[in-house]
Amino acid sequence: MAIEVEAEVKRRRFTVDEYHRMIETGIVREGERVELIRGELVQKMGIGPGHVGCVAFLNQRLVLRLADRALLSPGGPIVILPDSEPEPDVTLLKPRVDFYRRAHPRPEDVVLVIEVADSSRRFDRNVKRPLYAEAGIAEYWIVDLVDELVEIHRQPEGGAYRHVERIGRGGSVSPQAFPDVVLAVDEILGD
Repeated sequence: MAIEVEAEVKRRRFTVDEYHRMIETGIVREGERVELIRGELVQKMGIGPGHVGCVAFLNQRLVLRLADRALLSPGGPIVILPDSEPEPDVTLLKPRVDFYRRAHPRPEDVVLVIEVADSSRRFDRNVKRPLYAEAGIAEYWIVDLVDELVEIHRQPEGGAYRHVERIGRGGSVSPQAFPDVVLAVDEILGD
């Protein structure tokens, strides 16, 4: 006769400051594919060539079209205190004289966050989307490589985005802050 023992599992969550100390001391290696989400170290999923190509395309086009109007941070962290430091695929930041050399950007510095999603679609929708909304990130895009569309999330309120739009092939998208920067969804998704 087996005896079942039920135990509550307690998790040790980390703050952004503790996470930075782990990096400084080498517990988490610089460049290791992890990010801090709601106090937990989350292993980033592997990325395939379609994901890499999409991020490269977005980086090139946005840099060329935005020039000095915004800074592009590919894969750079955003500090969302006290317990999250996601590293989106692409982040557009407000220009700053120091180019964020003194401190990582915070939500008020962010113009647009873009996550390119294939294997990470559920995580990007169910975990990152509410995190970005709670932080007040004004605009969040999910480039869905599986369903071949771009989800645009705007107007954060109460931990959710009030405006959601899905634009597929044949359509085009523009950052809310830069409506003159038009990107064809076909080009974003590639062949």
